[in-house]
Amino acid sequence: MGKLNLDWNVVKKARNHAKNIAINVQQFIDQHTTISIERTICRMIGIDGIDEYGVPLPNVVVDHVKEKGNIGLGVCYYLGNAMIETGLTPEEIALKVASNELDLTKCQKNDNFEIRLALEPFVKKNLAFIQSNKRKREQTQKQYGEKDGPEIYVIVATGNIYEDVTQAVAAAKQGADIIAVIRSTGQSLLDYVPYGLTTEGFGGTYATQANFRKMREALDEVGAQLGRYIKLVNYASGLCMPEISAMGALERLDVMLNDSLYGILFRDINMKRTFIDQYFSRLINAYAGIIINTGEDNYLTTSDAIEEAHTVLASQFINEQFALLACLPEKLQGLGHAFEINPDIENGFLYEIAQAQMAREIFPNAPLKYMPPTKFKTGNIFKGHIQDALFNMTTVLTNQKIHLLGMMTEAIHTPYMSDRALAIENAHYIFKTMKDISNEIEFKTGGVIEKRSNEVLDKANQLLKQIEKIGMFEALERGVFAGIKRMQNGGKGLENVFKKERTYFNLILDLMLEELREG
Repeated sequence: MGKLNLDWNVVKKARNHAKNIAINVQQFIDQHTTISIERTICRMIGIDGIDEYGVPLPNVVVDHVKEKGNIGLGVCYYLGNAMIETGLTPEEIALKVASNELDLTKCQKNDNFEIRLALEPFVKKNLAFIQSNKRKREQTQKQYGEKDGPEIYVIVATGNIYEDVTQAVAAAKQGADIIAVIRSTGQSLLDYVPYGLTTEGFGGTYATQANFRKMREALDEVGAQLGRYIKLVNYASGLCMPEISAMGALERLDVMLNDSLYGILFRDINMKRTFIDQYFSRLINAYAGIIINTGEDNYLTTSDAIEEAHTVLASQFINEQFALLACLPEKLQGLGHAFEINPDIENGFLYEIAQAQMAREIFPNAPLKYMPPTKFKTGNIFKGHIQDALFNMTTVLTNQKIHLLGMMTEAIHTPYMSDRALAIENAHYIFKTMKDISNEIEFKTGGVIEKRSNEVLDKANQLLKQIEKIGMFEALERGVFAGIKRMQNGGKGLENVFKKERTYFNLILDLMLEELREG
């Protein structure tokens, strides 16, 4: 039952509230599609590349249908009709649409059964490729062995994919297990995915399929030299959430940042658009065996980590339930939290342990993603190194799994490779010298840690009960998370949410769901 003497009846109630919240939103999700979902379908059927103006072909096809047809019927309907009439492949059809040689809305209307038959070979071919990627990951991990203890996660963010590769390879050789390539500033607000290898990102590197492939190849090569599987991370969030998940599945990424609330709260993307997109995005991740990471750490960099700790737990419960509805098992749910309590708070370290241990006990099968101190880094590298050491200690003490490494130069500059090396050395020292401490430690009955965790749990349950009563949309309008208020019909991207027609179908979704539900 764990070390904190949590009230498991309250845990059960909280989980049930979260389940009802998610199911209520899912009813809305099932009735709608988005422009990014329809573009994702194009990508997963085999449409790639750009037109003569540099516009991605999935955008060309879907914008064509939106402008001239009824996108509520789904892009599958229009592509399948055109395939039957012309005998062309989806990629050839996209090129003809781009050159204005073919109008998809003028094709003869065929029966949906015939359309499915025409599309099925292309869909199944790409789904089989994704499954082969999943098997390759599993075989390589089996060959090298799974890491015991926390996995060290570091970030590269140069803006240039070639320099990112250099830094990622160096980090792997220094001991990193997971490499995340930060996206260029503002990419989450682009309603298209850039194309090709890129060298001009700002604050990060553009997420493109070519960049994914380049980094995957580099990490496979260095992993073979080191005898370790190096995991690759990117960001399936923003206005192209499902498209980036599809690209990750096709290029064998291992982890995707994929929160159901982050884009709403911190990027002002319309909540309806986000909820619909996150479902299909997570379904792709489930099918590809990709771990998702959620973004609860951002609440604590926005709000007070003592006062708002219960919102982190409430969001974890909600993210868990949305993930389960998308067939994403607990072992792929990297629920997020962070070490962000003001270091001047008396007993703050005990509160950090309480929050981390509580998450570990409530979500025992999830590979929790633990984020480092950032909010209260001052530029004092010596104090910063100590803050990171305490964070590392909490990780090993509470058995966190995905450990995003803290950097002593946080609040000064983007880390140098030498900063990263020292941070990895710090983590390795603590993880080794304290390896089994969690098995040796028990928490005092009625002590600060136990009381704090149960207090946070109770407040989270009360918040979830309130959200269940008023509904998730209303709760977000009231600003229950991080004090940020968002309107149901506000934010970016609502104009590209569409009600499904009665005959709408998404063959990729149908086939993935069929396989996932079978086993």
